[in-house]
Amino acid sequence: MDLNQIFKTPNPIIGVVHLQPLPTSARWGGNLKSAIARAEQEATALASGGVHGIIVENFFDAPFAKESVDPAVVSAMTLIVDRIMNLVTLPIGVNVLRNDAHSALAIASCTGAAFVRVNVLTGVMATDQGLIEGPARELMRYRRELDSNVKILADVLVKHARPLGSPNLTTAVQETIERGLADGVILSGWATGSPPSLEDLELASAAAKGTPVFIGSGANWENISTLISAADGAIVSSSLKRHGRIDQPIDPIRVSRFVEAMRRGVTAKNTAPASSVPIPSYSE
Repeated sequence: MDLNQIFKTPNPIIGVVHLQPLPTSARWGGNLKSAIARAEQEATALASGGVHGIIVENFFDAPFAKESVDPAVVSAMTLIVDRIMNLVTLPIGVNVLRNDAHSALAIASCTGAAFVRVNVLTGVMATDQGLIEGPARELMRYRRELDSNVKILADVLVKHARPLGSPNLTTAVQETIERGLADGVILSGWATGSPPSLEDLELASAAAKGTPVFIGSGANWENISTLISAADGAIVSSSLKRHGRIDQPIDPIRVSRFVEAMRRGVTAKNTAPASSVPIPSYSE
């Protein structure tokens, strides 16, 4: 996955547009136009603040379907993604929660979006939706059937979940890339707003062997200069919102502040002496 080619930078900041409740969700309010308008406002705020990409997800549809969402959600998200792509010139991604990777890939392929996020690509995770099994084989075959070049970013030991068994982080990263064929991996903390540790990011980056590693949660302008030293990019949402609250709209000033902090961190990373982390060998 060539980050420079997609995002015009080797260290992209991907801002998140959290969609208001969509049709058939528990909190659906019956007004799709309002959800579209909010999404357009947030995408514009992210772009004006200087992010390098945007990912659209049905965050406020909780409680989520475990796998396949209702067709109305797919229709609404397709409409919104298309509207955003006509509004900003940044690469757009799609995440259909909780783990409807096929719908995300279909939306992205049909709208011309650049990437999708898949919470569970390989393995089995115990979540609040129940047991979720990774759909890597079916998803990769589906991407080939669609003749699609959409990139797949996959979470490793995703937040709000626990793995069945006890895979270590290094093995989980390697299997997601080498057996799941992910184009990039995402490392998060234990929950929304919780960052991964620097140590875990270093282990993940070493295990990824050049495949991009993204910070998936908890990044803010206070910690990003440290965390980015062991990662390639960041997916960021809560800290960019007004007062840092997840239910508030995107604040362009907070976006700009984060972008500047990230820039300082990348500069420090590129001028620091090279360090090495041992790469454990991979076995079947």
